[in-house]
Amino acid sequence: MDHNISLITTIAAGFGVALILGFIAERIKVPALVGYLVAGIIIGPASPGFVADVHIASQLSGIGIMLLMFGVGLHFSPNDLLAVKRIAVPGAVAQMGAATLLGTFMAWWWGWRFGSALILGLSLSCASTVVLLKSLEARNLLDTMNGRIAVGWLVVQDLATVLVLVLLPPLADVLGGATVHAADAKPLWATIGQTLLQVSAFIALMLIVGRRVLPWMLWQVERTGSRELFTLSVVATAIGIAYGAAVLFSVSFALGAFFAGTVMRESEFSHRAAEESLPLRDAFSVLFFVSVGMLFDPMILVQQPIHVLGAVAIIIFGNSLAAVLLVIAFRYPLNTALTVAASLGQIGEFSIILAGLGLSLGLLPAEGMSLVLAGVLISIAMNSFLFAAIQPFRRSVLKHSELARRLEQRQDPYAELPMNTEHKYLEGQVVLVGYGRVGRRIAKALDARGIPYVVAEQNRELVEDLRKKGMVAVSGDAADPAVLIQAHIADAAMLVVATPDTLNVRQIADTARTLNPDIEIVLRTHSESESLLLRNEGIGTVFFGEEELARGMASHVLERFTPQG
Repeated sequence: MDHNISLITTIAAGFGVALILGFIAERIKVPALVGYLVAGIIIGPASPGFVADVHIASQLSGIGIMLLMFGVGLHFSPNDLLAVKRIAVPGAVAQMGAATLLGTFMAWWWGWRFGSALILGLSLSCASTVVLLKSLEARNLLDTMNGRIAVGWLVVQDLATVLVLVLLPPLADVLGGATVHAADAKPLWATIGQTLLQVSAFIALMLIVGRRVLPWMLWQVERTGSRELFTLSVVATAIGIAYGAAVLFSVSFALGAFFAGTVMRESEFSHRAAEESLPLRDAFSVLFFVSVGMLFDPMILVQQPIHVLGAVAIIIFGNSLAAVLLVIAFRYPLNTALTVAASLGQIGEFSIILAGLGLSLGLLPAEGMSLVLAGVLISIAMNSFLFAAIQPFRRSVLKHSELARRLEQRQDPYAELPMNTEHKYLEGQVVLVGYGRVGRRIAKALDARGIPYVVAEQNRELVEDLRKKGMVAVSGDAADPAVLIQAHIADAAMLVVATPDTLNVRQIADTARTLNPDIEIVLRTHSESESLLLRNEGIGTVFFGEEELARGMASHVLERFTPQG
């Protein structure tokens, strides 16, 4: 094959093999990402037959990194993180610290030098946001309390990993990486200070100038009415800012693209920017995972099986166990602990980026990169089984463990209404389950009419804030009868379930009917099949989001066209 078209052959082979293996992976209920990684192994130098151009694949993966991080920035919401900050921030830091210590000690025990062991430990501690979001969306958990905690936890992980990516190059020499010539050497404090100054200057520029310029630029492009120009402006912004950050401020492509996304999120066109750039982000993210698969040497599974098992054990069991202990320590239910644990039992894009940086700095040996890639492949393939095992494992633990039952039933200061709660909130009130976007609007309408209500919400931090505002609220999962009892459901006039957690809707409704046979029940669902099923079962009044939106819009239109006379 003519070497002048090696770019085309690399892209064609990468996309073609990734399509086939991604399709097979999805058919056997494994994330397509695993198929992309295996595709990279097949067209990489470790396998016989056709070998794609590794150098070109590496550059394509750089674009993939930029667009992936740009997408993460577009979806990063400080408000979502602040809603769960009291568990997500300390939890993520402690869990990453525990996994890093385990990985570092394991590699040091193997005889690795400290710097190499530290990079391996850090790489095994950060889960994949991409894999998590897809897992939560597939199970309708993204908008639930458990989903928000898991996402917030991973956002903190991402931010911590970005900080590591920034500090790693100036610390490489100290950790035993690529040496610097004596004439070019600088004191460590000067190197770190210069790096932090450059990063701070870039962030300040993005927050002060970028926040004004980028929305204005998108508005000007939008006014042209050209869809391709709008898409081009989004992609050019992501790649251009990432490249400029690297050249002018010595900031990584990943950090530059991430902040381009966060700043663009301030624009009113952020949702359209995310939608228009999605196909390109998906395409280049596929090439990113294919390119990292090309770096994987399958022989490590034969030559170092114990090392692979050790790395996988830390990823799946070390991270998960640390998460379970930390979430339970914060007095959240076992179900929340298990959901967060399953979310963290895998690693992905950030681990690969971190390991790749360690490899380029001479900190991580080739074996370490192969171990990380093996961990990515195995942990992602196993992740769907972890999520499927949550409920059976929870039931088994509660059935056979007295300690688990005590932890599940232990006293929570926000799980009971205060003794001085007014009588109007204890009889004839509305019990409002969930205080998210929909729940807040319902509560606002009830306040406007002076109708008393009690909020039942899983987020203890939110319940604490509501109590401080003088609102009546209890903490806990409303599927647990004890929570509805504390909300005085037996004497309530109505139960309104505003949470999108369709898995618990029936259980909540059945419990309410048992405790109060005459109560009126109003349910929310965003699934047409679920709404039909609930209506057929006669559980209560069911509102389906898209249906209600269409009905309201149609009503408005029909009012404007009412026949005259």
